[in-house]
Amino acid sequence: MGPAAMTDAELLAIILRTGIKGVSALELSHEVLRFNNGNILNLMRLSYDELLKIEGIGKIKAMQLKAVAELSSRIYVTERKRNVRFDSPLSIADYYKESMRHLKRENMMLLMLNSKLELISEERISVGTENEAVYSVREIFNLALRKEAVSIILIHNHPSGDATPSNADKVTTRKLAEAGRIVGIKVIDHIIIGDNSFYSMSEHNMI
Repeated sequence: MGPAAMTDAELLAIILRTGIKGVSALELSHEVLRFNNGNILNLMRLSYDELLKIEGIGKIKAMQLKAVAELSSRIYVTERKRNVRFDSPLSIADYYKESMRHLKRENMMLLMLNSKLELISEERISVGTENEAVYSVREIFNLALRKEAVSIILIHNHPSGDATPSNADKVTTRKLAEAGRIVGIKVIDHIIIGDNSFYSMSEHNMI
């Protein structure tokens, strides 16, 4: 029986290797999957400290589980990086969603592009709260000017999983677009990442 035929719990048991007294590695794996009424996505969603709250998960096992989650995320991103198109909101969201959808705070990414819509640089410009990403319009365009970007795209996540923009998101996007027109850097889009969903401001004619 190969790995593809194994259950999530059986695969986790191989990583954990051992359980604790009276609890096998397989039983411990089931507990990891059930914690907080979750499933295999617990590997992404649970923090290191939350994993430590599960009886039988110590520092080494928690680190092993988070390492598996990080490797999974990097494999996903690497596979899609070659094909991402920065003129397509769907392509952009598909590329960034795996690294952003499980974050517990709002993070804002700034993508800076050249005249051919090729990525010059990307910067994480804000790590905010569960409900808000705090960032400076001035700093955004200072970064873009330093990189000699012709256009920019903003991406941020909603930890709630709902990609619907807030009123603050809409107001800020309009301000950014207006500032971009003044300095000569086009704001192509502002994309919000939810839980396996996204919202493109440009597709909804908000820019």
